[in-house]
Amino acid sequence: MKFTLDWLKDHLDTKASLEEISETLSRIGLEVEGIDNPGDKLGAFTIARVVEAEPHPNADKLRVCKVDTGNGMAQVVCGAPNARAGLIGVFAAPGVYVPGSDFTLRAAKIRSVESAGMLCSERELELSSEHDGIIDLPESVAKHIGERFVDVMGLNDPVIEIAITPNRPDALGVRGVARDLAAAGLGKLKKDDAAYAGDPKLKSPIKIKLDFENDAANACPVFAGRVIRGVRNGPAPAWLQRRLKAVGLRPINALVDVTNYISLDRCRPLHVYDVAKLSGPITARFGRRSEQLKALDGKTYMLDEAMCVIADANGVLGLGGVMGGEASGCTQSTTDVFIEAAYFDPLRTAMTGRKTGMNSDARYRFERGVDPQSAELGVALATKMILEICGGEPSKLEVAGEAPKDRTAIKFDPKRVEKLTGVKLKPAEITGYLKKLGFDIEGEAPKLHITAPSWRPDIHGPADLVEEVIRLHGIDNVPTTPLPSPLGTAKPIFTEAQKRLKAARRALASRGLVEAITWSFIPRADAEGFGGGSLETELANPISREMSFMRPSLIPGLLRAAAGNFNRGASDIALFEAGQAFAGDAPGDQFNAASGVRIGLARSGGMGRNWDGAGTSAGFLDAKADALATLAAFGFDPEKASVNRDAPGWLHPGRSGSLKLGPKTTLAVFGELHPDMAEASGLSGAVAVFEAYMDAVPAPKKKGSAKPRLETFDLQPVRRDFAFLLDREAAAGDVLKAALSADKALIVDAGIFDVFEGGALGAGKKSIGLEVTLQPREKTLTDQEIDAVSAKIISEVRRATGGEIRS
Repeated sequence: MKFTLDWLKDHLDTKASLEEISETLSRIGLEVEGIDNPGDKLGAFTIARVVEAEPHPNADKLRVCKVDTGNGMAQVVCGAPNARAGLIGVFAAPGVYVPGSDFTLRAAKIRSVESAGMLCSERELELSSEHDGIIDLPESVAKHIGERFVDVMGLNDPVIEIAITPNRPDALGVRGVARDLAAAGLGKLKKDDAAYAGDPKLKSPIKIKLDFENDAANACPVFAGRVIRGVRNGPAPAWLQRRLKAVGLRPINALVDVTNYISLDRCRPLHVYDVAKLSGPITARFGRRSEQLKALDGKTYMLDEAMCVIADANGVLGLGGVMGGEASGCTQSTTDVFIEAAYFDPLRTAMTGRKTGMNSDARYRFERGVDPQSAELGVALATKMILEICGGEPSKLEVAGEAPKDRTAIKFDPKRVEKLTGVKLKPAEITGYLKKLGFDIEGEAPKLHITAPSWRPDIHGPADLVEEVIRLHGIDNVPTTPLPSPLGTAKPIFTEAQKRLKAARRALASRGLVEAITWSFIPRADAEGFGGGSLETELANPISREMSFMRPSLIPGLLRAAAGNFNRGASDIALFEAGQAFAGDAPGDQFNAASGVRIGLARSGGMGRNWDGAGTSAGFLDAKADALATLAAFGFDPEKASVNRDAPGWLHPGRSGSLKLGPKTTLAVFGELHPDMAEASGLSGAVAVFEAYMDAVPAPKKKGSAKPRLETFDLQPVRRDFAFLLDREAAAGDVLKAALSADKALIVDAGIFDVFEGGALGAGKKSIGLEVTLQPREKTLTDQEIDAVSAKIISEVRRATGGEIRS
């Protein structure tokens, strides 16, 4: 939002300096982003008259000019085609910095002729891009020879630019800014008497109406306008053009410039139509799919049924709240003009702007919330300015619909200011701030009834009123209260879940996997492939179609990351991620997991090819080892987990499994990715994956402060080998578990060292070689004791798996 200092003072009676105004604006939340003061860069340029202009003796296109600077005569060599005797222009003496050319002027000889100064063009002063000739001022400024150019031409008005947050549409008008400054104590808000208050006799030849169903009436609840006959359109007055140029707008003609000025001055966008180009009544309605509009930006846009449009009998005239059409616009030949002011729904305006890609000052204001009760005022303001500048005869005001009047009413106790901020203010001070901002106040403290003004759509409750009071009183006045600092060492602040995630990241990184951070949003196909894709996990407003569902697993994101690396030439890939996944939208449906992917020769024992043997691709056993290591990092004893064959459908049916605690609690799943899933992910070959569910792991029992006693043995362990004949489908894990349970006091370890199938064993059979370690504690074991333990082992394996000892 830009405005000039003089423009601000049209609404604010203040003696404050520019620095005080800038400081106050930033203090009350209207942060100053910059101040451009033309007087600072153009202050050294003066008004001068060319007395003589003779041809240069050594150059056909140059002239030697005698210039009256007001402080004596100066000789200037000038190449401008319009340099002539009698011209009044802008002079720069040696030593002056020329901003448009970015150099400091100095006296010089040009083709052997002395030149002590310069006659400037508009581009050299950064007033415009015009550089075909030097500035040619009117004769009326002849009495100001020698005076500063910026002072004579009124260009010494500083331009202030402020940042506006989306919740403050009222500050998108100069009067709204002035109101805030007055409330902050930096002057007094001037009386608002700029609107037309006459009672015209002429009936409007243009009628207006609203055409919406009841459930869509909020698209344009009020539409006001009037005709002014006999206007003389042309260039706007110099003061109006100067202000528009200062804030970056190009003057067009008086009628259009008036609407642009009021939009900036009051945050009240307007539009003007040439009456001669209208047919029948003007109607606010929804667009139709076959309609199109050639807008004022010269582009043609296709419309649809969700867009609010302004139309006449011939078709669409403009998009409500966004931009008018080129066909009905006002030109120099316009004699009768229709002024339109309406209130358009902010959400529909924003939607229309996004669909079409149209950006305008009107859209910027309407989608943030123009004062809904300012339509009639906007027409009255424009009427007065047009009558003063262009003349004409106004008609009676036409109004369709009714402005929304649902202003927010709040019950408020002034003590709430101190409760929320610590600032002690008297009730009179609090109500004083709010009244200056336009709030209506009834009742007595502590039971005040405060109604927000129509131009403040951001006020919803008591906390908003406290914020208004404190920003005007000064954030710097809020007392600083340090938080209490307990004595001693601070207690750990990590939760158990945070500790587990941190431990899992460290454990997996130590196993050679590289951490990846992927999106929590994935495509529908990926979500459905990994057990998700329900309506509860679909995003209402996704970033893109490829990010429309919350992930039910971390693996889809890792697969996409791995595919990206694979497509760029990486063949051995090991990635992991620890984070959240989502089974639904209920509070308990979010869970923590740690997942990993291994591709190619990225095995846990080392990655890539090596001279010492043939490389082996990562497989389901690597995934199983990663899963067990992750459970161990979670603080769980992996030996307590049972290995099961059941696994999700996205894993290979014959090379996958799960780690469970009991029959129902799944701690992790592991295996090779299903070939169809690997192909869909753009990967080839075996893809080893795992996912460990942190929330399923039981919380560790609290340990005492005392460490367990170190237990050492001075007796040699005893190792015995067993070979069991089992059915081919029997699980080796069941054999191990049965052997370890035979005598928990003596058996300290067991491991499988051989698996053999075929040959003399027969079809459907296999042999498993098992090594069992016995650790005597008090005395050396006798042969009878060892045989007794061996018999228990054979018996337990037979009972658990049906296996028999091989003879």
